[in-house]
Amino acid sequence: MSIKGLIFDFDGLILDTETPEYHTWQDIFGTYGLQLSLDIWSKQLGTSSDTFDLVVHLGQQLGRNFTPEEVAQIVALKRERINEKLFQQSPLPGVREYIESARCTGLRLGIATSSSRAWVSGHLSRLGLLEYFDCIRSADDVQYVKPHPELYQRALQCLSLQPEEAIVFEDSPNGVTAAKAAGIFTVAVPLALTQSLSFNHADLVLKSLADLPLEELLKRVEKRLHQPTV
Repeated sequence: MSIKGLIFDFDGLILDTETPEYHTWQDIFGTYGLQLSLDIWSKQLGTSSDTFDLVVHLGQQLGRNFTPEEVAQIVALKRERINEKLFQQSPLPGVREYIESARCTGLRLGIATSSSRAWVSGHLSRLGLLEYFDCIRSADDVQYVKPHPELYQRALQCLSLQPEEAIVFEDSPNGVTAAKAAGIFTVAVPLALTQSLSFNHADLVLKSLADLPLEELLKRVEKRLHQPTV
């Protein structure tokens, strides 16, 4: 069975939202005299605040609970600072080439993201990439976000694909866990910020999509998928 579609994560895979987010959270923790390690921040990487809430964690480190008004102020400050940085950014290296090559070869394209549809669609539209995707499945469409496989299961259904007919591209360990649980061949493309995290459960790890043309990747994946099992 051949590959018929590609499913991309969004944050940290198509657009580097993760680096400015981490630095922004570091600044916020710093205003309270605290440090935020990469290990702690990465617990919410690729998932949602329902899984790990950094505001709650900040309050725990301070030994107090924030009021709803304080929580709203922290979240608004984080969003404002991140947006200032993001609207100057382009897609990560190799992303646009992969998307355009996939379209030229007739592959179906989808996105599976733990973020909101409005967040992802807004940035894709700004980048001129929204029209390329046949399907977007976001936190708005599922009960459980990553590392649960539901987002990828819904994306497969939307694209009318079987798990063995797709390739997933992820930048977070939580995302890789979700895609593998859905039975999909998964390529991890960590950012410089996150490359020290464990991606041992991915089928393939690339430093950048620019390092390997889509045509060559498809050949590698097809070869591995058709290797006889012992």
